[in-house]
Amino acid sequence: MDIFLQDTFFSPTKGSLTLAGVLDEMVAYMQEKSQGSYEVIVGCDSSPSEEPTFPVAIVVLRKGEGGRFFLKKVHYQPAIKRFYNIHDRILEEVWLSCQLALWLRENFAARVKQEEHAVQYQFEYIHADVGENGLTRDMIKEVTGLIRGNGFEARIKPYSFAASSVADRYS
Repeated sequence: MDIFLQDTFFSPTKGSLTLAGVLDEMVAYMQEKSQGSYEVIVGCDSSPSEEPTFPVAIVVLRKGEGGRFFLKKVHYQPAIKRFYNIHDRILEEVWLSCQLALWLRENFAARVKQEEHAVQYQFEYIHADVGENGLTRDMIKEVTGLIRGNGFEARIKPYSFAASSVADRYS
């Protein structure tokens, strides 16, 4: 989890934010229309190289009205960790997503309780960049099992926009 507490996240609307700042911005966005219905989603992608970058995205979706996202690029030093194949990269994407989602589920709930006006949100999805077509089709059961084992519902392509669109844009 230390990997997410170091450095900052990027928000296109707010710039660089600490993880605590991300929580504050998530709550502020939800408070703008507290009667709205929200989903909090985590997803990750990676660049296809021996030294990939892993952009991890937190998406706050105001149902029917768009949303906001926050992104952190995770880099590993080659001497510490290497990724030789797509299987290793995909598992790292899911592991990073689960790690961040578990932290967020606990800390975001505590942060929301501090507010006077309750907001309604669901936090149950992790988006994985795997699908029925392509090289990742044989990994679907493994990836969705890992996500479900951490207490979340998995979404895969074409429904995994947090990973395959938001995070992919920054890989």
